[in-house]
Parts: sequence; structure tokens; C-alpha cells
Amino acid sequence: MIEMADAEPEYDDIAIRFLEALWGEGYLSPGGPDEVDRVVEGLSLKGKAILDIGCGCGGITLHLVGRHGAAHATGFDVERPVIAAARQRASALGLGDRASFVQAAPGMLPFADRSFDVVFSKDALLHVPDKDALFAEIFRVLKPGGVFAASNWMISHDGEPSPEMKAYVAAEGLSFAMASPARYIKAMQRAGFVEVTARDRNPWYREVARGELQRLRGPLYPAVAAVVGAAYVDKNIKTWEAMQKVLDSGEHRPTHLRGWKPDAEG
Repeated sequence: MIEMADAEPEYDDIAIRFLEALWGEGYLSPGGPDEVDRVVEGLSLKGKAILDIGCGCGGITLHLVGRHGAAHATGFDVERPVIAAARQRASALGLGDRASFVQAAPGMLPFADRSFDVVFSKDALLHVPDKDALFAEIFRVLKPGGVFAASNWMISHDGEPSPEMKAYVAAEGLSFAMASPARYIKAMQRAGFVEVTARDRNPWYREVARGELQRLRGPLYPAVAAVVGAAYVDKNIKTWEAMQKVLDSGEHRPTHLRGWKPDAEG
């Protein structure tokens, strides 16, 4: 079973509007479509069936269809507000026939064995504490020869986080269950994935986050405060300040992951 650390909605309408103002319409994680393209760099998605785990409000799922030519993309999330937003976005873009969105309670993925050519995820897997169960499920729903490609926020080490990391996680107020790249790699290999690779994205996001903080303090502040309220923006400025410390120290390690499900025996 895949269990989230907390099944209560964490991304409500206010959070969606704030993050979209910072990261782009339809995106609840940094880097926008360019970073999505880097996660799937070198992969051919044309004509493929894709599962996007933790799809948020659908921007990435629809990008995988519109930009990369997936035959069909299924976005999955445990939270109702983001799924409702994703369905509206798909309809508005005329992509409702090539993208669908599924909301379900935490647990086993609600899909049959060998359903997808590609499983994708962007900065969502950190909410799942049991990494072994997570990758067993991802492996199960992949077709033989299929690929898992993801970006995820990680911690540089396993064990006790630093006081600075604890302060950052507390400031986020979200159900983070961060683990190290090494822990993720082991979980993928135990599930059966081969050719597992990890790509460190800390240097990239360390600088991007610095720019985000500057925008929040400056030119973005009035417009975003008008939408979500000044207190909400002020709270997130403090969160970004705490995050910058652990990005600069290297303890916060955004990382790309990739691994393949072997072809069927024989």
C-alpha cells in the first residue's frame, strides 16, 4: 500500500493560485515546462500511454500530451481540488480525449498491471513515506520495457535532519517524507528496476529559488498579495528563506530519477 503522510488536502485553491503565480499556470512545482522536458530528455513519448503521479492541477500531464505527443496521459492525485482544476484545464485546451484525471484515496495505485509505457512524477513522491511500496506499485503498473522518469525533492542523507532542515519542513507545513537519493535508488532496484540513474539538480534549483525569493519580495509581491493576501505571501517568503539555507548547504537535493522495467522474460 502507498500511504501519504497526511491524507488531508494540502493544496487548496489559495495554494494553487499562489504556486501558479510563482511557477506558471498549471504548475505546482518549479521549472515549468523546461524542467519537465529535462526530466524526459532523450525519451520518445510519442504514441505512448503515460501515468503522471501527483499530477497537481494538470499542467505537466497536458504538456506531455501537447508537447511530447503522448497518445494518452493519465494524471493521478489524492487531492480533489487539484484534480478538479486539472479537468477544467484539459477541457479548456480541448485535450479531454487524450488526458484523463483520477483522484483516489492513498493506497495502491488504482490501475491494472502493465497499463503504462511511461510513469512520470514531478516533485510529488516526497509525500509518500514508504518508498519500497511506492516503487513496487510503479513497477507493477509499468509495461515490460517501460520507463520511470521523475524529479523529486530529497535530502542529502538519511537519518536525523539538521535543525535548518527541520525548520524548513516545519515552515512548509506539508507532509514531507524526504529520503536520500541513495535510498530512492535502493528502493527502485529492489522493486526490479534496472539502469537506475540519479541526476543532482541542487545547483540548478539553488539559483532558481534565489530568484523566486527575490520576485516574492519585490515585483511579484503586490499582484500575488492581491490574489491570496499579504499574510499568505509573507508566510511563504519566510518558507523560501528557510529553504534557501538548506539548498545552499546542500542538504536539500532536488534530483532526477530514471529506471527501466526489464522486457518480459523470453
